[in-house]
Amino acid sequence: MQTNELLTLVTTELDERKGQSITVIDVKDRSSVTDFMILVTATSERHGQALSNYVVIKVKEQGVKPLGLEGAQGSDWVLLDLGDIVLHIMTTQARDLYQLEKLWSIETRKEEKINI
Repeated sequence: MQTNELLTLVTTELDERKGQSITVIDVKDRSSVTDFMILVTATSERHGQALSNYVVIKVKEQGVKPLGLEGAQGSDWVLLDLGDIVLHIMTTQARDLYQLEKLWSIETRKEEKINI
């Protein structure tokens, strides 16, 4: 599956499952670990776990095996490694505290940051 197709699949699933403030950040030129980061806000820790479960099921249906999943039940931040894409599912409090968009937006050009 192409990276752009995977991006669309993941962001669509997050949107359909009521993920909030879905943001895609292109980090190809700044990271050797991944090409894109997706950040999404979950309404609760349980919602975050459900979002990660739904995404895992959806990508596996397309033959994509997640490389890693971090964030145990009761965590306010779940990280799902899909290779070219790393998904961060965070509660509002965690997203406000860690401010990943700010961290990765060092001189970010508008075309690199896409809000969905």
